[in-house]
Amino acid sequence: MQETQEHMELRRTVANIVQNDINPYVDEWEEAEMMPLHDLCRIMGQAGILGISKPGDFGGMDLDYSYEVVFAEEMGHARAQGVSTAIGVQSNMSTPALARHGSDELRQEFLRPAIAGEMIGCIGVTEEGSGSDVSSVRSFARKDGDDYVISGNKMFITNSIQADWMCMLCNTEEDNGPHRNKTLIIVPMDSKGISKTKLKKLGLHCSDTGHINFDEVRVPQRNRIGEEGMGFMYQMEQFQEERLYAVGRTVTFLEDALEETIEYARQRQAFGRPILDNQTMHYKMAEMQSQLEAIRSLLYRATDIYVTGGNVTRLASMAKYLVGVMASEMPAQLLQFWGGQGYMAENRISRVFRDMKLVSIGGGANEVMLQIVAKEMGILPRR
Repeated sequence: MQETQEHMELRRTVANIVQNDINPYVDEWEEAEMMPLHDLCRIMGQAGILGISKPGDFGGMDLDYSYEVVFAEEMGHARAQGVSTAIGVQSNMSTPALARHGSDELRQEFLRPAIAGEMIGCIGVTEEGSGSDVSSVRSFARKDGDDYVISGNKMFITNSIQADWMCMLCNTEEDNGPHRNKTLIIVPMDSKGISKTKLKKLGLHCSDTGHINFDEVRVPQRNRIGEEGMGFMYQMEQFQEERLYAVGRTVTFLEDALEETIEYARQRQAFGRPILDNQTMHYKMAEMQSQLEAIRSLLYRATDIYVTGGNVTRLASMAKYLVGVMASEMPAQLLQFWGGQGYMAENRISRVFRDMKLVSIGGGANEVMLQIVAKEMGILPRR
């Protein structure tokens, strides 16, 4: 991925917001277990960075996805990854299908204000009993006149407590197969029949996560994204951008944690010398940096292919798997290097440990990524 002057200018813009509008407040937001998402999105919307690759006709910048990768990398410098998770849902998870397949009317009503930071979006896929197996979702939208009437639930939904609308995957047919009976529908979150429960999590404390119930929720059929029955395929497209974003911000976040640990190990004395001088430590840290650089190279290769219209399912899944492994293993090792200090809640390395665990689970678990790669290789057994 060749970085241009325009990439660097975008990098500076995002870095400035992270430094001035996010990092000074993350400890407060973590303690409150909620960030002022509308306020933050307005700031980012005014800077024009919530619709980097979205159509200019609806307030976007009309740039290619390499600029979204730069955005993701800079968001990784946020000192609590609940922030980059919430913003990523807004910019790269709830909006791609709407931007690509939504009607002009729907994009005017929901995409434009999301890009401007005036409305918050969330993505409703996961349910009780159907997480990585997207084809098994059970929420149903039946037709009644010009409306859909939706019943079901969505679980572990980021931004859902504060969101103004949900891009929701629902079944719209009883049969036609699990890959052709689903539709993406924009559901206003103040609709009658919606109830929300805020969930308490291991990490990502400043990011709100909810369990959402839908009891005969009425939504106009014009809120459908694209063709009926194509929701599964549209969601698979959205997953590619979600996974590339996740890789970009996670590599940066882990690199920051590594640099902080190196500085601590350089200052911390044990047995008459800095603990960084132990071969075990500097070899392990060199190995970590090498692995992160390899993942970044895979991300950049996938991005180059994606911006030219190529299929990156295989490479994006590989990158997401590898960064998921690193996000589980690396924070545990870094915390070990910090010793008792690392176990203290006020030490950021403990937050890294908590926040990073989700990378191996959300957006497709490690095991699902390997399943996808195996399928792409032609070695996955047929069911």
